[in-house]
Amino acid sequence: MNKGELINALAKKLDVANAQADKMLNAFIDTVVDTLKAGDEVAITGFGTFSAKKRAARMGVNPRTGTKLQIPAMTVPKFKAGKSFKDALR
Repeated sequence: MNKGELINALAKKLDVANAQADKMLNAFIDTVVDTLKAGDEVAITGFGTFSAKKRAARMGVNPRTGTKLQIPAMTVPKFKAGKSFKDALR
């Protein structure tokens, strides 16, 4: 399912226009991103937790040439599924 299909599914489930579902989804995404940028996490009980994890700088190898290269430190998004979400997929 891509973003457009998700918007259509939300609009149908909530009985709202696609434009309104698009605004809701974009607001959710923006809120999660802004919260993670601020150093906090977003926990949705039963669904999961969005957080940001810092990765240290490290050495990597270009698989094509074998050349070593420095991979810089960065912050990456992380999602940990909640128990109800995991159980629903079993």
